[in-house]
Amino acid sequence: MKAKAMAATVLCCIWGQAALCDIAFIDRSDLLPQHIYSGGWEHFVGGGVAVFDCNGDALPDMYVAGGESPAQMMRNEGGFAFKSVAVPELSGVTGAYPLDMNADGLMDLFVLRVGPNAVLKGQPDCRFEDTTVDWALPASDRWTTAFSAWWEPDADWPTLAVGNYVDRADPDGPFEACDENELLVPSADGYAAYPLKPGFCPLSMLAARDASGSFRLRVSNDRHYYVKGGSEQMWDIAEQRFLSEADGWQNLALWGMGIASRDLTGDGADEVMLTSMGDQVLQLAQPTGTYTSAPYEIGTYAQRPHTGGDGRPSTGWHAEFGDIDNDSRADLFIAKGNVDQMPGMATRDPNNLLMQSTGGRFVEVSQAAGVATLSRSRGAALADFDLDGRLDLVVMNRRAPMELYQNVTEGTGNWLRIALSQEGGNRNAIGARVSVSTGARVQSAQKLVGGGHAGGQALPLHFGLGEATDAAVRVEWPDGTTTQTTVSAGQTVTISKVP
Repeated sequence: MKAKAMAATVLCCIWGQAALCDIAFIDRSDLLPQHIYSGGWEHFVGGGVAVFDCNGDALPDMYVAGGESPAQMMRNEGGFAFKSVAVPELSGVTGAYPLDMNADGLMDLFVLRVGPNAVLKGQPDCRFEDTTVDWALPASDRWTTAFSAWWEPDADWPTLAVGNYVDRADPDGPFEACDENELLVPSADGYAAYPLKPGFCPLSMLAARDASGSFRLRVSNDRHYYVKGGSEQMWDIAEQRFLSEADGWQNLALWGMGIASRDLTGDGADEVMLTSMGDQVLQLAQPTGTYTSAPYEIGTYAQRPHTGGDGRPSTGWHAEFGDIDNDSRADLFIAKGNVDQMPGMATRDPNNLLMQSTGGRFVEVSQAAGVATLSRSRGAALADFDLDGRLDLVVMNRRAPMELYQNVTEGTGNWLRIALSQEGGNRNAIGARVSVSTGARVQSAQKLVGGGHAGGQALPLHFGLGEATDAAVRVEWPDGTTTQTTVSAGQTVTISKVP
């Protein structure tokens, strides 16, 4: 077992005062089952990780995409040991997202594929059943690379947004041959498919409340294939239409790969991170309900490798906010890696771990912390795999083994995990916002399905608290009602909506 921890001394802020702390991870990759995301052109993208508890022991488990190899379900045995368990065998998998579609208390999986997508119904003890046909999901033979989901008010089943990449059957492709996306809407007979067009080759989708407070579907698109005439997109869910400049939507064209969303300022509106080839663009929510790009000095653009030897632009994939040192400031991980051997982009492209310091600035620490690997990384997840209150890291690589890292940072702050529960089809309150207050410090996060790159989580929301020993928690439920309570640090708390 590798047991060498590398540490980085960075300027951070713990308990409201500037301090020096060591961010340190231990490589536990040798405790994973053997697995590689493999394949040719159709698997240059994808490689997602779905993280959730599949057997009720609170330890996060993983379903991992395999590309041309079969996807795997990895059960967390404790002590960072994972065991491969049998599930319906699926190849061509680009990613997966966990969600409780039928509200039975067990997480299901929507599986993205090159070819027909699948739904795996969760069973006890990490068993799954393929219910794609039983739940009447429309069959298609597309190249799916993005996904998000939400529940309409009083709906028993979720609405599913499915993002399809290049139309492989277009004889004039692949450039300017982006496929149509789809909305899968629950009906009396199962699901009905409706086109969501135009499609500009999405690699990430996220349904969330935007800076205006409206619940909308953001679509991040790969300019490499739409080439011209396309851009990032925002679909207004209530009005069933794409926004335009007349709505205040600011057109942005980039090589969109992933989306991360988190309130970084405590104002109750999420900032949005968009990964790309070249600049990684952080959009700051404005009081006007619009966004502005963060200034370069904030430290999040991460446009070139931060280790020496390759000065070409970086390629960002999965991005995720999480409080690595529990100082009450969300940090940022970005998975990096060349698409394959694109000569204009860096081929030795280390992952980023950007620690948020005072003033909202971010400092790169991944190399010294031991997570700046040079494989072609794709999907990833920040999750507390050993339940010690510190967020650990898993990274999926293309044509290279997965990586697993234990967070062993010393002197971290206190923490709190919040799970949500309510009656009805939307059992886990997707679309809710949780706000946590510790003195003058306010944090908030939404409970969502989607974003990242080809994978996401269905775990309690994690908040670092600094030296605070309790916190005031406010939940704004999807229907707009609120619940307020005070809870002690160092625990997972389930807040239930009272009918």
